[in-house]
Amino acid sequence: MSATSPAGSGFADLLTRNAGYQTGFQHGNFDGIAHAGVAMVTCMDSRIEPLEMIGLKIGDAKIIRTPGGRLTPDALVGCVLGVHLLGVERILVVPHTRCAMASGEDADIVAKARAATGEDLSDLRIGASPDQHARLLEDVTALREHPHLAGRALVGGFLYDVDTGALTQVL
Repeated sequence: MSATSPAGSGFADLLTRNAGYQTGFQHGNFDGIAHAGVAMVTCMDSRIEPLEMIGLKIGDAKIIRTPGGRLTPDALVGCVLGVHLLGVERILVVPHTRCAMASGEDADIVAKARAATGEDLSDLRIGASPDQHARLLEDVTALREHPHLAGRALVGGFLYDVDTGALTQVL
């Protein structure tokens, strides 16, 4: 499939599903504020349902997804803006069990991609590490000590178990 295909090409099934979604859509006219005062940085893994795991609904929280649930530069900006403009008072950083980004270091992930596709991804900073606790501590500390966040939001580090649905506070 060409990356330069016309808009909609290869996406018809998703657009059809969206048409069905629109018929029952009831979430219009939200103000964009995190009504529960929550932001979550979590992984892009499709096994994670961020709002549901903490008993919230659309409009309650800002959800920022990154590979491995890492605090990337864009995720940091999202947290800062969430606190300053969108009602965020608590930030959860939530990696998860059985995460591909915890299966090795960046070089290991790059090697897996090369083996699978032949593509060299070594120019990317992936942030992979098998030591999830150390990574979580690093990201939570960065948020807690950031000059635009320190004293403005409560920050916690958690681990989500994709096999049980349990969310455990680690930091």
